[in-house]
Amino acid sequence: MSSRLLVLRADQLIDGKGGAPVRAGEIVIDGDRILHAGASNGAALPEGARLLEFSGATILPGLIDTHVHLNLPGDGTLLEDAVREPEGVLVATSAFNAARALAAGITTVRDVGGMGNSVAHLRRALQLGHGRGAHVLCCGQPITITGGHTWYFGGEADGEERLRRKVRDLIKHGADFIKVMASGGGTVNTMPWLPAFSRGELGAIADEAHRQGRKVAAHCLCAAATRDAIAVGVDQIEHAGFICDAAGNQRFEADVAEDLARSEIPVTGTLAVGGAVIARLRALEARSAAQEALLERWQTMLEENLDQFGRLRAAGVRFVAGTDAGWRYTRVDDLPMELSLMNRGGLSPMEAIVAATGRAAAVIGIGGDRGTLEAGKRADAVVVGGNPLDDLAVLSAPRMVVQDGIAMTPAVFH
Repeated sequence: MSSRLLVLRADQLIDGKGGAPVRAGEIVIDGDRILHAGASNGAALPEGARLLEFSGATILPGLIDTHVHLNLPGDGTLLEDAVREPEGVLVATSAFNAARALAAGITTVRDVGGMGNSVAHLRRALQLGHGRGAHVLCCGQPITITGGHTWYFGGEADGEERLRRKVRDLIKHGADFIKVMASGGGTVNTMPWLPAFSRGELGAIADEAHRQGRKVAAHCLCAAATRDAIAVGVDQIEHAGFICDAAGNQRFEADVAEDLARSEIPVTGTLAVGGAVIARLRALEARSAAQEALLERWQTMLEENLDQFGRLRAAGVRFVAGTDAGWRYTRVDDLPMELSLMNRGGLSPMEAIVAATGRAAAVIGIGGDRGTLEAGKRADAVVVGGNPLDDLAVLSAPRMVVQDGIAMTPAVFH
């Protein structure tokens, strides 16, 4: 057995459960499983064991992004243009994105919507060992009303019976969970300020998914859609926005925040969407008048979203980390940006890390196997220089990534 052992040691270890860091920490890995995670006892290593020591560094669980779109490039390409590409291009884009995520220390991603069965096909190729990439959970196509948000992906369905059949069909094709567009969104001619489905329709989706043992994530950009999602008992709410009119204005509704907190339904804030647009526009050497106007608009929107995030947190709403990677300018390696923005919104650095590790894993249904550094769990970990509790930005430059017990430096992906 000793020839299979891998030992990682660093100045400290953060286990993903929220407790104080362990000084002089280590994880001992046997094959793809963790044998020990905690303080290094200084004992002699078994013969043949491989030791990797990292000075001035921190070991954490592999990061989890609960909201990505692997089909999309995250380079500013509009959704309407991206989906014109052949499905093979979308599969290839997804493969490249999964590899980039893994290189960034993101060992698991949850894809919340793609074209047809393209992401499920990538997931299968990764399971067969045909390449390296983040572990993928996927929903297939998001369920949406006819002409609704992301209708291009193929998830249109209307009426309670047709919606039940759509849930069954998605599960037949391998959906790990069900995603529903409970309001409009960024798709042309949709209405993010209004619920998309009747409450009865939304309830049929949730009921059928739960009967089939699947969780339900609901995209909600307006308060009314969030109310409906709470009422029917979805398992996670994406965005939890408060858009109130066609101009995109937002109006925070305290009673919705209180109901959401009481429901204990976790929220994915996706603050990185605004952060990424702002970062990429600021990086331009010269900006057109239109780009200047776009930058000003997104700066205002991000401040509004941060304020709402803080008010939701103050009401007691729980958050998990998700970037909306692929959408607009948001890239698959932008999870550290999301955590930094969650910190600006009121979470402590440790709370932000837990939102991308232990809590994220529990919410998306893989907490028994991933998300924390504990004996018996799958050996997914990341080593970063410095202390992320002092500066979450250090998560952007991993020194080592471990997935299923295989240790890799980010350079192997380039």
